[in-house]
Amino acid sequence: MQSRVKIVNVSKNFGDVVALNNVSLEVKKGDVFFIIGSSGSGKSTLLRCINRLENVTSGDIWIENELVTGNKANIRKIREETGMVFQSFNLFPHLNVIDNITLAPRMVKKIRREDAEETGRALLKRVGLLDKERAYPEQLSGGQQQRVAIARALAMNPKVMLFDEPTSALDPEMTKEVLDVMKGLANDGMTMIVVSHEMGFARAAANKVVYMDNAEVIEIGTPKQIFKSPKKERTRQFLKNILTT
Repeated sequence: MQSRVKIVNVSKNFGDVVALNNVSLEVKKGDVFFIIGSSGSGKSTLLRCINRLENVTSGDIWIENELVTGNKANIRKIREETGMVFQSFNLFPHLNVIDNITLAPRMVKKIRREDAEETGRALLKRVGLLDKERAYPEQLSGGQQQRVAIARALAMNPKVMLFDEPTSALDPEMTKEVLDVMKGLANDGMTMIVVSHEMGFARAAANKVVYMDNAEVIEIGTPKQIFKSPKKERTRQFLKNILTT
């Protein structure tokens, strides 16, 4: 099966700080990659390099047949194909829900308002918020705002969804709302790369778990293999610490 995202020997430096060191991953269509690791291990930087929010220092990233890291790469197209959901919801406060979702399809893809709103309503139904299409972000809970953010990313019909700690700002009840939506996407075959500490989600929805430490990929395996019998001592120590806190 063709790679949906291919990361080859990618390094990223911020001055003297090494954020990524020779990272390689291959994500195939329908894969759900779950990336774990301590703060500062390079997880979020890797996501930001995939959609060119950051430029790599060396190495290559491909989305299917398109070289993301090339000098002539179409950055707008790259960001159309990589939906990204951040820790903060980043909704436009002056726009209601349906306008937040339809703005990019209308402005970037030149989709007619009627068609964009029809798609937007279908996505709101998918994330359980059809009754909130005319609400404004300040009228929504954190979990509802994050679900709108997911719908907004999906409205561009991306090839891969990137999630950067999407539930870290939410309380447990709201976290469950968002994770249920993400599990639904995974079950529907959406290619996803998720940075999170929600180990229950990894066990339920991921097919690969990646452990990063000190800017490097230390270990990759199935959730069962990583959580039950990790091969690397650094992985074992990290899981021992995080699963007992």
